[in-house]
Parts: sequence; structure tokens; C-alpha cells
Amino acid sequence: MAANILAEEILDLGDRRTGLLIRRNPRARRIILRVDKQTHGLVLTVPPGVSMGEARRFLAQNHAWARKGLDKLPAPVAFAPDAVIPFLDEPHRICHRPERTGGVWRDDGEIVVTGARPHLARRLTDWLRGEARRELTDAARWYAAQAGRTTGRVTVRDTTSRWGSCSRTGNLSFSWRLIFAPQWVLDYVAAHEVAHLKEMNHSRTFWADLRALCPRTDDAEDWLKEHGPDLHRYGPAGKEKDTATIG
Repeated sequence: MAANILAEEILDLGDRRTGLLIRRNPRARRIILRVDKQTHGLVLTVPPGVSMGEARRFLAQNHAWARKGLDKLPAPVAFAPDAVIPFLDEPHRICHRPERTGGVWRDDGEIVVTGARPHLARRLTDWLRGEARRELTDAARWYAAQAGRTTGRVTVRDTTSRWGSCSRTGNLSFSWRLIFAPQWVLDYVAAHEVAHLKEMNHSRTFWADLRALCPRTDDAEDWLKEHGPDLHRYGPAGKEKDTATIG
């Protein structure tokens, strides 16, 4: 059974305010408090039979632990002039040129954004989404050709629940934030979803097909587990509360 959300609120820790998600998990055996690396918030998991009052007392007793955990998180990086963000894992400085026209482009370790300052974050986000869609579409079509399959529509979204997904009609959807990851990791996620065009599950057959299609499958899985949350540091502040997985 899936976990049920009991509350979603802002928690006052004294020196800061942070997001708090309280959920009941029928498989949990004890109360668990963890820091969500993607949202820079807290998740409190409550097992069956434990009241909200008891859960909140546990939370209050662990405010100091929560503050220390939040202090260890890398700071978010907003889309702003001179900020450094990765593009396919290569650092690029955001270079604002308000006097120029022409949109957004890459140039020798910089991402140039033209136009008025209030529009910089939106223009850069739109451009990154477009670049992600282009890269992922190319990768998906290439892997589909190797597998003897045909992809449907390819879209990109800003979700943290999955890095990618495949519908039964062959449409593929990906997180645009994969544009921050190394090329070989982005390619792996595309290959993963293409493999679902044959096997709509995670059976042994699926993993065997995927490893034949993408030999660096295990390396990419490890990279996403370790570095995936960091892909949500960049741009507008975080969204959903789930840990990103691959469908």
C-alpha cells in the first residue's frame, strides 16, 4: 500500500521556516524524520497506530537534528547573472546581456541571456527545457532505432517523481532537469524509457534488454541515486516532495 499524506505545511524551526510533509506509511515500523534534498524540506513518516499528536511530539524533539540536516544541504542556485549552472555536467556562467536581442544561447562556457532582467529566469528556463527536449528526443529516437521500435511524442516536464516515463501508446516524458546531468546519464534515461516500449515493467527481461541497449546502465543508476537530487538545486525553488525515480 502507498503512503498517505496527512499534512503538508510550513514548519517554524526558530531560525528558519521550511516545508514539512507528514505521511502515513503502512509498511513503516517507526516514526522517521528525513531531510528532502530536492525540496530542502522535511518529510515525517508515521507508521500505523501512531497518532498525529505522538508524531508531532517526535518532530518537536528533533528540531535541532532537522536544523543541522538542513544546514548540510548545498544551497540552491537561482537563475541570475553570473550564477554558474551545469549544462550536460559542464559548468556555464549565466551572462546577462540586456542590451542584446536574440534570446538565449551558449558561447564558450557561458549561457547568454538577452532582454530585460525580470524575464531572465523565465527565458533561461524555457531555453533549457527546449534543449532538454531536443537532446532527449534525439537520444530516444536513436535508441528506439537500435531496439527496432518507434517512439511516440516526446515531452519534458518539471516533475521530481520520475526522471522519465513511457505510456502504453509509446509517448515518452522526461524531466527537463536532465539537461544538467552528464550526456551519458541523459542518454541512459532515454534508453530506459525506450526499453519500456517492449517491456512495460521492471522484470529481468526488461533489465537484460536495457543493459544490452545501454551498457552503462548500472553506472547511470548509481549516478542518479547520488547526484540526482542536486539537479533540483537550479532555477525556481523546488516543487514536489517525492524522490525522483525512473518509470
